[in-house]
Amino acid sequence: MSSTRVLVADANSTDGTPDAALFFRDHLNVSVIPGGMPSVGRNQGAAVACTPYILFLDADIELADRSLIRHCMERAKARQLHCVTTNIICRDGSWMDKLFYTANDVCQYASYLHRPFATGMFMLLDRQKFWELGGFHEQILFAEDYRLSQQVERKRFGIVRGGVYTTNRRFKRMGHLRVGWLFLKTAVNYWNEKYFLRDHKYWAEPEPHA
Repeated sequence: MSSTRVLVADANSTDGTPDAALFFRDHLNVSVIPGGMPSVGRNQGAAVACTPYILFLDADIELADRSLIRHCMERAKARQLHCVTTNIICRDGSWMDKLFYTANDVCQYASYLHRPFATGMFMLLDRQKFWELGGFHEQILFAEDYRLSQQVERKRFGIVRGGVYTTNRRFKRMGHLRVGWLFLKTAVNYWNEKYFLRDHKYWAEPEPHA
């Protein structure tokens, strides 16, 4: 819909992202705003949003179900939820990539019994609650989405089936063992804010092989 507002936080990309986004201006209300690290870009987008809910998506996300957003909105409104997410599917990766994302989905459902979490790949948030929680912590460089979503009350959190497709770029850049180890440490340290404020080198470029 032309009335749908889309804010693209661009961190000086060199792949033509702004032009590609603005190509859809005839169909969507698209704006490109300055980005930065994920927390910064997301917060800057949220700062100019005026809708009751804000949907955060990563750049490499594709909806697996065209009605997913509508279902999420309906669930959020009907149950007065503050955060709604969905399953993450790695469609074109290796069996190992798919296994890791399946494990992530299983952990997400299991976390709902205690302290549910969502990832920034797909997070629908109540805008007022988002700012009450302080938005994304801009000093956290890794798992800022995990940290924010865990502050949402369990009864105000929902997971909607349908899913979104992502790529295996994280595994290509970091390797499965490192990604898995970071995920495990993050889950164990969910209570420890100092852990999240450390630099885990998540955005560091991989060292070239000799």
